[in-house]
Amino acid sequence: MDEYTLPLPLITTLSKVFWDGCRENKLLYQHCKDCGRVIFFPKHLCPDCMGHNLEWLESQGKGRIDTFTVTYEGAPPAFMGVTPYCVAIIRMDEGYRMMSNIVECDFDELECEMPVEVAFVPVTEEITLPKFRPARG
Repeated sequence: MDEYTLPLPLITTLSKVFWDGCRENKLLYQHCKDCGRVIFFPKHLCPDCMGHNLEWLESQGKGRIDTFTVTYEGAPPAFMGVTPYCVAIIRMDEGYRMMSNIVECDFDELECEMPVEVAFVPVTEEITLPKFRPARG
C-alpha cells in the first residue's frame, strides 16, 4: 500500500462502527427502531423522534448520483496532486444520502441519476474509504 497523503477522516467513538464496517467492506448506516427514520452520518439519537433506539444496518451499497462536481484546477492544497477528482452526493437505495468520490470512470460520462455502487478503497491499515463507481451490469 502506497503512503496515503490526503486528509483522513476523524474517527470518533460514534463513527467507529461505520469506519470498522468500511474496513470489512461493509457500508453501514443507522435506522431508528422507534420511528423508522434512516440515518446517515452516525448520530447518538434520531433527528426525527429524538429516540435512542438506533440500530446499524448494512447497505447494499447501491444508489444514484444526485449531484456532482469535478475539480480540474483550483483544488485545496492537499488535493492539488490528485486532480481531476469528482465529489458527488449519492442517494442510496435505502433512503439516505452521502457525499463521496466517484472513481473508475470517465468524468465526461457522469450524469445525475446515474446508478453507482460502492467501491471500498483501503488507504491506511486503519482506514478504508467508501467511494463510488458506475454500477456494473
